[in-house]
Amino acid sequence: MSANLNKHLSTLSKRGPHRVLTGDLSYAGLEGKVYAPAEGNNLPAVAFGHDWMKKIKNYHGTLRHLASWGIVVVVPETQTGLIPDHRSFAADLETALQIAAGVKLGQGNITVSPAKLGVIGHGMGGGAAVLAAVQNPKVKTVAAIYPAKVSPSAEAAAKTLSIPSLIIGSQDTDVFNAGNPAKLAYNWKGEVAYREIDKGTQLGFSEDNLLRNLLGLGKGENRQTEMARGLVTGFLLHQLEDEGKYSAFSDPEATAKKLSSLTGDQLALEAGVPKEHLHANTSHKVTS
Repeated sequence: MSANLNKHLSTLSKRGPHRVLTGDLSYAGLEGKVYAPAEGNNLPAVAFGHDWMKKIKNYHGTLRHLASWGIVVVVPETQTGLIPDHRSFAADLETALQIAAGVKLGQGNITVSPAKLGVIGHGMGGGAAVLAAVQNPKVKTVAAIYPAKVSPSAEAAAKTLSIPSLIIGSQDTDVFNAGNPAKLAYNWKGEVAYREIDKGTQLGFSEDNLLRNLLGLGKGENRQTEMARGLVTGFLLHQLEDEGKYSAFSDPEATAKKLSSLTGDQLALEAGVPKEHLHANTSHKVTS
């Protein structure tokens, strides 16, 4: 029987118990911000990558959310222009992670464990997060939220990565057709949990509604964004903090309301793999 995420997902989709502090990365020579719980030792940390043409302010709620659950988040605000360099952005994510693991934060009462590091991102930042994990033994896990295509290819890089990953895609057609999250998941060498959120989209995850309004796409996706935050939080707490009660968040077949988990042939079909390459006995799609 597949694990059910509903109980913990409802809790993890809301803010956690920690008071959150923010700071600047610029003191260490990198433009960006740090979001951290007010205190704690040997904390997990992730570097977060923004989507194309987005700024840190477009993710303030998500970044505070992760920190409120005890996760330090370092966020480079680089490559925000019209023509970003994805390889350089991936390098900035790696640098930000090194900063988090190498210095004491706050008043010296916040420290990060070098054994509890991950990279995550949204859209372009999701693709860059994959690139940042390549040949980087310090990175223990990756979470990509509606990842977009990047150059070099994150889909090709995924074939080399044995660390666990969470990849969130959409059941709706992306207006920009910016990426193929299912193919990224299908190509992943290691363990992967691929989720599709009902009516969730790449464009709707960030916290700026200006572009959506200009395109006539209506209001933001608050419920879907909360669900994505909860999925990422549970996954990171399991992978980086070894929180056993959240193990279902790494289960490829876990179920939840308004959520689909795809594996096997169903994932392959979503990824665009030709039918003649599929095996009927590996077909799965788990929904609730």
